[in-house]
Amino acid sequence: MKNLHLHTLNPSIKALTVIVLVTFISIVFDPVTTFLYWLFILAVTFIFGKVEFRKWLLIFIPFLFVALGYVWTAIAFSKPPQGTELISYLTIGPINVTNYGISSGLGLGMRVLCFAGLSMLFILTTDPVKFILSLVQQCKLPPKLAYGILAGYRFLPLLTEEIRIIRHAHKVRGANRETGMKAKLLTVKRYAIPLLASAIRKAERAAIAMESKGFTGSRNRTYYKRLYVKWQDWLFLSIMVFLFLVCVFVSMKLGTFRSVGEFL
Repeated sequence: MKNLHLHTLNPSIKALTVIVLVTFISIVFDPVTTFLYWLFILAVTFIFGKVEFRKWLLIFIPFLFVALGYVWTAIAFSKPPQGTELISYLTIGPINVTNYGISSGLGLGMRVLCFAGLSMLFILTTDPVKFILSLVQQCKLPPKLAYGILAGYRFLPLLTEEIRIIRHAHKVRGANRETGMKAKLLTVKRYAIPLLASAIRKAERAAIAMESKGFTGSRNRTYYKRLYVKWQDWLFLSIMVFLFLVCVFVSMKLGTFRSVGEFL
C-alpha cells in the first residue's frame, strides 16, 4: 500500500475510476451506502494524497450547501409512492416531515457529497499537464486538440494579469469614472477588445513556435515524458470499487439499501 500514492497514479485510470464510481453511486439511493462511501473517499484522499485540508475544505463548502439544499427540498416536497409506510415526525405549516422525506433527502444530499469528494480527489491529486499527456498516450486523444487545450490552460494565468494591467491603465486615464448600466457595458467592451487582440497574438506565437519545433499533429511522435499504466493504477480502481461493494453489503445487512428503481 506504500506504493499507492494518488499523485503518482496514471491520470487516465484515475479518471476512469471516478467515472465508474459516479455511475455506481447514481444507481444507489439510500443514505447509508453513500455516507459510508463518502467516509472512505475522505480516508483515501487524505491518507494516500498530499492534500491540504484547508484548501480541500474551502472547495468543499459550496458543495455542502448544495447538498443541504437537496436535503431540505426532498424533505419538504417529496411525494412517497403508494403503499409506503410513513412515520410523521414534525409538521410545520403545510410541510410534513416524514421518514420517507428524510431518507430521500439524505440520499440525494450524500450522493452530491460523494460526487464532490470523487471530483476533488481527482482534481487535487492530478497534474493537468500529465492528464493531457495521458489522454494522448493512453486514450488516443488527437495531439492537435490535446496541445491546444494545454496551451489555453497555460494562458489562463496570463489573462488574469492582463485584466489587472488594463484595469490599472483605465484608472490612470480616468476611463472608468462613468456610472450606470451603459457605462458598465462600455467597460466590458474596453476590456474585451484588448484581451481578444492579445489572445490572438499569443495563439499565433504559440502556433509558430509549435511548427518551428516540428509539431505536425501526427500520432507517430516521441515524447519527452512517457506515462505508463502500472499495477498500482489497477489496484486503485479495484480498491475503490471493492470499498463501494462493501458499503452496499453493509447497507443490505442493515436493511436500508435502496436503488433508483425502488425510488421511482
